[in-house]
Amino acid sequence: METAALVAPVTALEFLHDTFLLTGEGPILTVYSLKPHPKASASLSLLQHYRIHGVKPRSHAIDPAGTNRLGSTTEAKFYDLAVFGGKAVRLVRLHVNLQDGDHLRFEISSPLMELQDWALDVCWLSGDKHSPLCVALAHNSALLLDVNTGTPLAQRSCLEGCLLYSSLLLVHESWANAVLVGGTVFNQLVIWKPGGGENYSECKALVERRLRGHSGVIFNISYLQENGWLASASDDRSVRVWGVGALGGPGGPCGDLNPTCLRVLYGHQARVFSVRLSSGKVFSAGEDGACLVWDCAGGGKVIRTMKGHRAGGVRALAVSEGKGDEERWVATGGADGGVRLWRIKEREERNDKLDEAVTEKLTDLKFPEHSMPKVVCVVGEEGGNPSWSQSNVVVCTDQGMVYQYSNGQWVTVWKGTPDFQSYCVMETVSISVKDSTSKMNVCAVGNLSGSVQVFSLSHPESGILLKGGSGKVHSLIWQEGEEGMCLLASAAEGLVYRWCIEVNQNENNSLAFSVNPLPPFVLPPCAKRWLLAAVCLQSRSHEVLWVCGDRRGSLLLFQEAGKVVQKRGDDAQADKGILTGTKSEEELHQEKLQPLSCLFGVHGKQGVTSVFEYQGLLYSTGRDGCVRVFRVQPTRPEKLEQSRKNDCEKTLENKEQLELEVLRVQRACKGMEWLERVLILEPETSEQEVRDECETLSETQHSFKGGDVQADNKGREARFVIAGFYAVHFVVWDPVRQERLLTVPCGGGHRSWCLWPSHKRVWSGYGALVFIKHRAVLASQPPGKEQSWEGGTEGTGGWSLREGVHGKGIGCVCRLGRIEGSSSVLQTTVNMTEKKEVQRDQGFWEVVVTGGEDTCLTVMAVHPKTGNIKVLSVITDHISSVRTVAALTHTEGESVNLSKCLSALLFSAGGRAQMQCYRLLIGWDRQRLVPSCQVIQVASHRLDEQWEWRRNRHKTVKMDPETRLFSVSEVKRQFALLWESFHHQRCVLSVATCSLEDGKGNRYKLLFSAATDGKIAVWNLTGDSTSSDSSSSAPTPPSPCLEVPAHQSVGERGCEHGSQNT
Repeated sequence: METAALVAPVTALEFLHDTFLLTGEGPILTVYSLKPHPKASASLSLLQHYRIHGVKPRSHAIDPAGTNRLGSTTEAKFYDLAVFGGKAVRLVRLHVNLQDGDHLRFEISSPLMELQDWALDVCWLSGDKHSPLCVALAHNSALLLDVNTGTPLAQRSCLEGCLLYSSLLLVHESWANAVLVGGTVFNQLVIWKPGGGENYSECKALVERRLRGHSGVIFNISYLQENGWLASASDDRSVRVWGVGALGGPGGPCGDLNPTCLRVLYGHQARVFSVRLSSGKVFSAGEDGACLVWDCAGGGKVIRTMKGHRAGGVRALAVSEGKGDEERWVATGGADGGVRLWRIKEREERNDKLDEAVTEKLTDLKFPEHSMPKVVCVVGEEGGNPSWSQSNVVVCTDQGMVYQYSNGQWVTVWKGTPDFQSYCVMETVSISVKDSTSKMNVCAVGNLSGSVQVFSLSHPESGILLKGGSGKVHSLIWQEGEEGMCLLASAAEGLVYRWCIEVNQNENNSLAFSVNPLPPFVLPPCAKRWLLAAVCLQSRSHEVLWVCGDRRGSLLLFQEAGKVVQKRGDDAQADKGILTGTKSEEELHQEKLQPLSCLFGVHGKQGVTSVFEYQGLLYSTGRDGCVRVFRVQPTRPEKLEQSRKNDCEKTLENKEQLELEVLRVQRACKGMEWLERVLILEPETSEQEVRDECETLSETQHSFKGGDVQADNKGREARFVIAGFYAVHFVVWDPVRQERLLTVPCGGGHRSWCLWPSHKRVWSGYGALVFIKHRAVLASQPPGKEQSWEGGTEGTGGWSLREGVHGKGIGCVCRLGRIEGSSSVLQTTVNMTEKKEVQRDQGFWEVVVTGGEDTCLTVMAVHPKTGNIKVLSVITDHISSVRTVAALTHTEGESVNLSKCLSALLFSAGGRAQMQCYRLLIGWDRQRLVPSCQVIQVASHRLDEQWEWRRNRHKTVKMDPETRLFSVSEVKRQFALLWESFHHQRCVLSVATCSLEDGKGNRYKLLFSAATDGKIAVWNLTGDSTSSDSSSSAPTPPSPCLEVPAHQSVGERGCEHGSQNT
């Protein structure tokens, strides 16, 4: 049996110049090619059951003749590597074909050399290729190993024979010049020479230098020869930098007689596992999952924080060798099995990020002090690309005045009448001018009397005044509709007035607005009856649908009453700035549209904050800390009949019999309750990869267009990030990787703010936040400064070479099946006259589900040939660790083992007596050429839900049946209890089911339960699954048809195992 893929903590990382990255994951060594863009190239299992803890290459690549060929570009070369971990060392050779840089191959150079002690570090002796290998051992000793035979040539111990947690070997040319630095269990660093003296093999070596200061054990040591610095990472959450002088050079010096501590660096929130030194910089990584970059020469401040791993922390760290101001690679390996890669510029890092903390640096836009800003928006430059450097900030004040920030100055754009003072709401949008390619930034301002002023920011004099009732305008929403840009004004008594607005350009180049009134929406009666979010949809029969979210937390579905006869205002009225009401407009306002479907209060009492549609699915956010993924679908017959009986109001006819259905609920991180919007996450692609893909597409054009790809992925849940407020910070959170992509200290959610870019609803890896705080307008990025992939948000901008799965222990695994992948490519024939479509096989992927101690369920796809792993979805509904998962799978496609689509009913159970049921739809994403997953929540159940609300429950003895049988209904979306039993009177450790058939053709369903009393009970479930009506009285629990005393009781002797066989 061979291992097709392995997910384990990454415990070793090593760069080969700036070209390759070596990773150790369990016993497997993998090499990644970094140019032209990072990708995995080869892997090999080396250390059997040992984990790789380090890889040490020789100083140069050597060709087969034995001479250095570093400057050659035509011949093959190789790297000799020493791989060690646990009590084993092995040599391996990495072959590189210089004519084809993608061709990499490992060759084992020696048998597995098993030692008597743990190997903490190895070092090659310079000289010929038969030179021995120095090995530092865990009990403060050093070993000289013959790499050909695997036999020890010499071994010497230190006089202080204590246990080491870390070790560093420094060897110049010979064993006599070797110096060993060890981190002892007594929180000290000891420096001694294993090869010094004539009779070094007979006597123990003395400690030459001792460094004290840490209050915890030392996990990692790094040395920088050019500065004479030694860095140590400790259990006490600190990194110390020592000035020790020259170590391990010619003659084997042990450094200065009185080494001093230069810096004590505190910044990690947990233990520090790794440390690396570079010119003027210190890189450290620890259990908190962060990699910190310190400016050791300039004050010991954190100048950059890089995060990208889930729980469990960073276990390995590597920094490439840069010269001068060259860029450096930084790689981190996590306990979640992920590998992250960053590119750091030395000069940019030193100048631009010297004073940056973990959050973005704020810029005060110096708003005028004579007025108070109330609402802020961001608009792009008219007629240009909406980049951050070309964007403008628009602010409405308590005096009813609108200001625009452009080129470093505030300019008054519009001054409202007195009824716009003291209260106003404002929204901006970019509208295309009719019969033109240019766009116009349009602003809408509402007041307490129901008036809405609409005007262009460049031509405010050509505005129009709309009337939305006689009461307060609670909110304004711009939304693209069927007929063009629509403006929604939520007014008093739950009425939402709507207008379709167009911008026309007259012959004299003056602007005029054309307004088409639409029938208003009526919100359900409640205390907080106004609209906060809306999106326009197109149904199958081409009827216009609207999905809205209100302040009460409800999601509403509206349908247009048919084609509206458009009534436009003439130019004369538009020039006056007032659109008078006509009879047809009054009639339209009387045609109030009632909701077809209502999910009342699904987001709690704090309201819905956004509704967004993407590829056929809808995403809503609220202040309950949840993202709900839902869709519009035909009403079920039983619900339709019930609604007809209960419908006493005169509502719009539901022609398509539609309703809203919630598919799943995604929670953000703990403590992040105020969610604002969902941003679709673009694939991790560097600028170089984009250029490569463009060049490839110019040679062979893909047969599917963008519309075909969207149609193929329609109804599939997209990868998204969540924007919201966490305490006093604005945060962009990735729910899959469990990491913050952007953090801005804004003071909390009770303020006006705007996130750029907001028009695309796509997270490109960087963003800017503009908000109001203490009568000031602040921005997370200086206006006019262009943002890019590299200078984006804190902690992002790198590559994920390998995705992490679980940061903590994995408790259960369930295989769902295989899915086949393919892509279509158009290729030109030999005679260059026509093109034909060619199907390219992408291989098959194994789809599995894992549950872990991090309370998450991870749906992943594994490519057996390459070992590549893609995380399809992360489900975070469990409140405690996940203990077991099971699935019922249905395949669609060619065969049972290999299919185009998988549909699985997934069951998971864990701590706090919680059970979950999901419907998983696994398909093929033709855009990313990887499997995709849609998660639909079916039901959930908690046995302890009522128990936790009881008073004085700690004084009560809790007696629960230990064996229960449930049925699940996807239609009713609930678990139904069939029966429960106290038979075992012990903890039930395992259950299993099977189906048997007797000689007469009768089929029986059997349940096996095993408990800590050492007995296995067999239950006959034949016929029980049909009686799933939970409303009826609970049936009498059956008795086991058979009981087998398989093991001895472990009630009194829990440490012993039974001797009887089953």
